[in-house]
Amino acid sequence: MSQAAANQFSKRLSAIYQGVIDDNQIHQVSERLLARCQEFAEQQNSVVAEQAAQATDPRWDEQDVILITYGNSIQKTGAVPLQTLHHFLTQYLADTVNSVHILPFFPYSSDDGFSVIDYRQVNPDWGDWPDIEAIARDFDVMADLVINHCSRENLWFIDFIGNREPYKDYFIETDPELDLSQVTRPRNTPLLSPVHTHEGIKHVWATFSEDQIDLNFANPEVLLEFVDIFLMYIERGSRFIRLDAIAFLWKKIGTNCLHLPQTHEAVKLLRDVLDYVAPKAVLITETNVPVKENLSYFGQSDEAHMVYQFGLPPLVLHALNRGNASFLSDWALSIPKLPDGCTYLNFTASHDGIGVRPVEGILPEREVQDLIDCMHRFGGFVSMKANPDGSESPYEINITLFDACMGTRRGVDHFQVPRFICSQAIMLGMQGIPAVYIHSLTATPNDLAHVEQTGRTRSINRKIWDEEELMCLLDNPVTPQAEVFAELRRMISIRRQQAAFHPQARQQVIKINSDLFILKRTACDKSQVIYAISNVTERILKLPMASLGVLPDGLSDLLAEQDGAIGEQLTLSPYQTRWLAFAEDS
Repeated sequence: MSQAAANQFSKRLSAIYQGVIDDNQIHQVSERLLARCQEFAEQQNSVVAEQAAQATDPRWDEQDVILITYGNSIQKTGAVPLQTLHHFLTQYLADTVNSVHILPFFPYSSDDGFSVIDYRQVNPDWGDWPDIEAIARDFDVMADLVINHCSRENLWFIDFIGNREPYKDYFIETDPELDLSQVTRPRNTPLLSPVHTHEGIKHVWATFSEDQIDLNFANPEVLLEFVDIFLMYIERGSRFIRLDAIAFLWKKIGTNCLHLPQTHEAVKLLRDVLDYVAPKAVLITETNVPVKENLSYFGQSDEAHMVYQFGLPPLVLHALNRGNASFLSDWALSIPKLPDGCTYLNFTASHDGIGVRPVEGILPEREVQDLIDCMHRFGGFVSMKANPDGSESPYEINITLFDACMGTRRGVDHFQVPRFICSQAIMLGMQGIPAVYIHSLTATPNDLAHVEQTGRTRSINRKIWDEEELMCLLDNPVTPQAEVFAELRRMISIRRQQAAFHPQARQQVIKINSDLFILKRTACDKSQVIYAISNVTERILKLPMASLGVLPDGLSDLLAEQDGAIGEQLTLSPYQTRWLAFAEDS
């Protein structure tokens, strides 16, 4: 097993570093990588062969549901935020989710955690490693490996400024006179940031902001550093590792520096490491880019285990805002068959905005602009990206999904709650694993005060709830927060019992008209079929059951509060979703 791993590591490292370092150096890096993995396995008191045998167990099933949250999204005066989060999870969500993505919980200087000062420490304002490990005993934890960049306050960068080994080569110094116009930019800030060092001013690569300095992966010491951090997160209890902004990892002047072959090989190498030391762990790539580029991170079933469905949030929002599911249905029809051992992470909202790049070539520009204009009217913002020609174009919409659903392009109406519930029901029906943002679960409105406080538009969707305030809202049945919280928990608990919602269960899109979004899900063993039907309009719709094809008797609506028996015609209220199920032997 060790020799097979050594050969695989050498193969990946050669693909990454050929022409950068010589073969002897590649061999040395491979030996060091293997030694670190063997050390990790021994520290875990595990035998690699035994772990490989365990990998035959299913990696996921229909019970997998992920909560996305910051470690301090809910705070209680005088309490440790991570402990408050743990209490909330066990008290209210133990039967609803089995996994939690705790967004970067490390000391940071900006971007709410994505500018990491110390990768090996927990933010002391939120707790410590025992708090993370306690959550990991009750839930599968997803941790962020913020791999592309670190804070300028990170000691690595301070040592770079001081020209101290080994960190003097940890960052990318570039001549500002070079033509960098082809580089893809997710922001409209300067690509290079001037830094005063002991050797004078240096211009360093900073893709995202002047406080987020890109790391130099052309230096294999940086790669080894991150493999060590990667393993430490697993050792501390993380089962899911999310590779943040991974698409930008490798830089080559004269290219767009996005999705370069070396980047893909680096992801494959991390996958190889997991296959060797932790076969039950899951590698996830975060690439907010057009669909084809995003799906490339599956590789040949040898790269990411999961990729985000970045097209889903803007297309669901567009369908509900327009009252037209055509573009959503066409996109869902185009989703390719899942590679073996891979699945999608489905979401409609997260700590970031609703990206519009993933719908390039799917939604016409006029439709995107109309949606943006409407979100402005609902209190939202739009972030821009820089283009190679010096122009700017929309990158993401910043708004809470709950307030994004307060109306349609005709204006605000009284359907906000059912429209929002519909957005979540569509996501829960999709092939893959659903991930629910905490501010979707709690129907959080736009936090404009937070935007004013931080000066960042993304803060609109990053509210920090006071626990007492939140509990008052959730305990009062007449509030939209209580209504949404109760209904989402109910829907998720039902979903988790259905074999047809297994992440690998077959998905078919049935396109009858633009008013409906319909998925047919078939269990892997064909024991159950579910028709997930959503009305994306504000009208009452009547659907002849014959339009779905020949159906057996005994069809019932899993979401019905009472008798869910179905007749010859199906009635759907505005924005209602119905899950029509039958067993194969019915």
